[in-house]
Amino acid sequence: MFKNYLKIAWRNLSRHKTNAIINISGLSVGIAVCLIIFLVIRFELSFDGYHKKKDRIYRVMTEYHHPNVSPFTNKAVPYPVPENLKEAFPQIERVAPVLAENDTQIKVLDNNGDPINGFREETGVFYTKPALFNIFDYPFIVGSAASLKDPNKVVLSREMAIKYFGTLDGILGKNLLLNNEEIVGVIGVIENVPPNTDLQLKIVISYGTGYTSNFLTTQDWDGTNGDFGTFVLLSKNASASTLAQQLRSFGDSNKSDENENVLLIQPLADIHYDTSTGNFSNRSIGTPLVNVLWLVAAFILLIACVNFINLTTAQMVNRSKEIGVRKVLGGDKGQLRKQFLSETFLIVLFSEILAFGLVCISLKKVGALFDIPLTLYSLFTPAVVLFFMAIAVLVTIFAGFYPSIVLSAYNPVTALKSKLANPSGKGISLRRGLVVFQFAIAQVLIIGALIMVRQMEYFMEQPLGFKKEALVNVPIPTDSISLGRVDFLRDKLAVENGIQNVSFNMAGPISDGNWWTNFVFDHAAERTDFFVICKALDKEYLATYGIDLVAGRNVRETHGTYEYLVNETLVKKLGFEKPEEVLNKEVNLGNGRVTGPVVGVLKDFHARSFKRGLDPVLLANNFDWYSQASIKLSLGQERETLDRIEAIWNDTFPDYIFQYDFLDAQVASYYEQERRLSNLYKLSAGLAIFLSCLGLYGLASFLVQQRRKEAGIRKVLGATKQRIVYLFSKEFVALVFLAFCIAAPVSGYFMQQWLENYPFRINLSWTIFMLGGAVTLVVALATVGYLAFKAASVNPVKSLRTE
Repeated sequence: MFKNYLKIAWRNLSRHKTNAIINISGLSVGIAVCLIIFLVIRFELSFDGYHKKKDRIYRVMTEYHHPNVSPFTNKAVPYPVPENLKEAFPQIERVAPVLAENDTQIKVLDNNGDPINGFREETGVFYTKPALFNIFDYPFIVGSAASLKDPNKVVLSREMAIKYFGTLDGILGKNLLLNNEEIVGVIGVIENVPPNTDLQLKIVISYGTGYTSNFLTTQDWDGTNGDFGTFVLLSKNASASTLAQQLRSFGDSNKSDENENVLLIQPLADIHYDTSTGNFSNRSIGTPLVNVLWLVAAFILLIACVNFINLTTAQMVNRSKEIGVRKVLGGDKGQLRKQFLSETFLIVLFSEILAFGLVCISLKKVGALFDIPLTLYSLFTPAVVLFFMAIAVLVTIFAGFYPSIVLSAYNPVTALKSKLANPSGKGISLRRGLVVFQFAIAQVLIIGALIMVRQMEYFMEQPLGFKKEALVNVPIPTDSISLGRVDFLRDKLAVENGIQNVSFNMAGPISDGNWWTNFVFDHAAERTDFFVICKALDKEYLATYGIDLVAGRNVRETHGTYEYLVNETLVKKLGFEKPEEVLNKEVNLGNGRVTGPVVGVLKDFHARSFKRGLDPVLLANNFDWYSQASIKLSLGQERETLDRIEAIWNDTFPDYIFQYDFLDAQVASYYEQERRLSNLYKLSAGLAIFLSCLGLYGLASFLVQQRRKEAGIRKVLGATKQRIVYLFSKEFVALVFLAFCIAAPVSGYFMQQWLENYPFRINLSWTIFMLGGAVTLVVALATVGYLAFKAASVNPVKSLRTE
């Protein structure tokens, strides 16, 4: 019987090709979007879920408590914590300290100890202990982690091993030179870590190598480093809540009296979704964003199903005789419903095949959009098969149930006379309601996309308080010998054409790695009860970045004599009303090691992204803190100038690899998640409009079919085509306007909530909402206008003829 249903369904689809193509196109787009979002969410939800002991793995975090500041958490912990945890808490089975290092210089050494090749790794370099490999599942291909307990040992990923040595054969015992200082021997190679982990291990160096040897003995329980964290593995029967309570007082006897920070633990399963604390991959996704993705997928699929309902019921006039004949010949409602559900299932099946092809074509671009490694292998998994099966059942039931009820319910006499108009108008009203629902969703997405685009433009165009264009930052070696060549490098760069300014400093005005500290101000008895961002600069810093002074003067170029610049926000935090009042007041940093007067006040600039407020900033002319050269280039000559800078660099620091970053690219990276979300909304809005117009086409075609004789009569009585188009279109304008009245307050409310996350944001303007409504109206009128004009162009003789 089912085979017969499918055979008849195929014949009906073949007979009504246009309607079938529209139905299949709409559903395939909706299913493709759902599958793509399903793949994205599945990837994001799979982070670190493959570790066998995942339920017992926790990371230790610090909850910071400062006066006048709400408590906040960070993945950093004091250096003595890992060395004392295991002894203090017997329920902890393993402890692994982890220090992430950025911009590491690697040189491959031959058997004689001479460098062969040089590389610079921006990320993926970690210092840790063998316990890390007992906690996490990173399988070894060659060697083991046992020798990682000794200093100057290194484990490489397969990717890095091939990159450095070309083969895994004989790799054990090979040597690498780190940062021109430490020689480390290869003791093992692990398989490349999967992309869905927040510990992207490429090079693992034994804890205790180089400067990390100091961490083994330090007793500084107050300071923390944002790149230093700790993971623990609890015993099988240990209570995480008990450990969490005990940790709050851990280290109290060693901390200073003013240190009120406490330690917390966080399950491994929560790390990737904690956007406020962050992780070692600097890539996280909040649960609200995951929910938004689910909602967008559901709405797109819902719109596609609504299209099917509208288009199917709009064609019932054309199938009236078929319904009547089937009923006269003994067909009951149940059989008719099964028949129509079979047709729906066949359409869904074709739609899924087409959707699969669409996803295959767009997979690479989608992966780039969301920065995830989507490949064709992602589609050939049991989860995707189950997804397709679930979609087939749900869409067949949801999209096919109502049309099957309507089409099977007509009286055979009425059906044979082709008089299927519903006197109550309930069917038409429902279809109108579905169109309003579709366009309301579409306009919510359009308005949301417009607001996000405006906010992104605001991020990129709003003045930062400094100039970021054509400015590159070049990391410089920080050992004393290299710092002694800074003046030589400055002199060489200063005479180059295409270079406007050069400054040596610790960090640019806006930076990822800000140093937060408090200080003693004006001979006070205690340090400030708030923290500031501290940076080191030279006298060319202000000219290079275009930062303005509002009081006092610039720092002088001195060694051993310190001077400070502060920004306007810091002046207010210190309690002064006028910038001039803070001049010549003494600042004491580093327990008296860096003491000097405030000589100038800078106009406020953004030291972090627009996601944060303005921060108090303190800048000192401390030569020993320099870690980068900031170079202002002439516009239009960047590529040629960079080549000459690299040549000068190689002449100055022949043992170090040249590397640079454009400041404007760094600023843009702060809003990467917002950019992706904006692109998602724009894509979703476009698809929603496309699908909604298909639904509108279904309702319009139904009503035009119902009113074809009316159009003929009006033409006979002298009505123009334009008048008939107007009469047919005005109802749909009302539907779109009603959808706008629903969408505007809904989108306004939710987008205002989204904007509240940013201290610096646009104001919602009525023009944004009007633009979203206008876009929808124009597209809808184009869709309806085509059908109305087509109906108005029919010869009235044909439209008035009755059989």
